Amino acid sequence: MSLVKILNVNILNPTANFLAPYKFEITFECIEQLKDDLEFKLIYVWSAKSSTLDQELDSLLVGPVPMGINKFVFEADAPDVSKIPKEDLLDVSVILLTCSYMEKMFTRIGYYVNNAYTDGEMQAAPPATP
Repeated sequence: MSLVKILNVNILNPTANFLAPYKFEITFECIEQLKDDLEFKLIYVWSAKSSTLDQELDSLLVGPVPMGINKFVFEADAPDVSKIPKEDLLDVSVILLTCSYMEKMFTRIGYYVNNAYTDGEMQAAPPATP
């Protein structure tokens, strides 16, 4: 049985602009007080070809963690656009939220992110360079 159980992850800005920060409200339950902090990470995956291309957007230590239900907001900056090839800016990518305890990951939650123009004219006739 796990000492920590993620109960809910609420995306606070699900339809944000590409350059807007990511905001997650995370609720978890701890069945006993932990000796070490939990480490949460948010990772932007733009290529399925290699994890070396992933961008760690932020990491956060949460602790001390008391027994019971706990909640916090995790906010991370958008990915560094200069590290993403122009041809890969628009399309589906993935955001991973991970949680580790004592350097061992025990939770990985993934979300698809659809990067697209919101303006109808831009969708119909996108520029050559995004």
